[in-house]
Amino acid sequence: MDSDKRPAAESALGGFLRARRAQLRPEDAGLSTSGRRRVPGLRREEVALLAGVSVDYYMRLEQGRERHPSQQVLDAVAKALRLDDAAVAYLYQVAVPSARRMRRSHRVERVGRPMQQLIESWSDTPAFILGHSLDILARNQLAEALHTGFNYSDNLVRMTFLDSFARDFYREWDRAAVSCVAALRQAAGGDPDDRRLIELVGELSVKSGEFRDLWARHDVQGKTREAKLFRHPAVGDLELHYEAFTIHSAADQQLVVYQAEAGSPSVDALALLGSLSAVPALQTPP
Repeated sequence: MDSDKRPAAESALGGFLRARRAQLRPEDAGLSTSGRRRVPGLRREEVALLAGVSVDYYMRLEQGRERHPSQQVLDAVAKALRLDDAAVAYLYQVAVPSARRMRRSHRVERVGRPMQQLIESWSDTPAFILGHSLDILARNQLAEALHTGFNYSDNLVRMTFLDSFARDFYREWDRAAVSCVAALRQAAGGDPDDRRLIELVGELSVKSGEFRDLWARHDVQGKTREAKLFRHPAVGDLELHYEAFTIHSAADQQLVVYQAEAGSPSVDALALLGSLSAVPALQTPP
């Protein structure tokens, strides 16, 4: 079957295995090498050897012809490729046939009113809600102020790669870019046929060579917690730590909350940002 006619789930599995195989050096896998190698990383034969499967079977996995790999095989391949926990979870997601997944392609993501009210009540903490493809579905006033300056404000990945302001806003742009693409790749594992995600990846791949290169690496990492370094045009440098929480009442949505370290200069900068963005109270005429 022609590769561009394969179901997305099969292409996703093959692409992931090939990319991770290319990133693993033979010496990292305990293999000795001699002479010049024509391709980077491990050969298919070497992965098959490390995983304890036949070369033909492993080739079928990469080509999308093996549709029902066992847990034992997936575990062995994951070990051979030295995948971390996030990458192993992604491997299992893309190895499951699409028919077993809940279809999400036509669903419109919405934030429930109680969750909207919750983040709006946090006046000292930037908070926003992400959808399946890292769309920003809702944000509170302080998060709105934090993202002042962006022309793109609907999606974290578009903000990072398509908005020139991001290069100044993220003091470690390269790190932010890698993290953002890895989070989107993990989301893709849940449903590679998702229409919104396909359109987003297509747009970014056309408009950003940097995104295209990072997407081809198949790095996987969900949003959990991390320190972020920002440079805000109104209040200067900020170092904020975020936590991401799964919203169980809404499939695939995450609540992201930023906070500054107690006693740090960022606390004062965040307070200043809040005062600058505060909506003046209406005055009652005498």
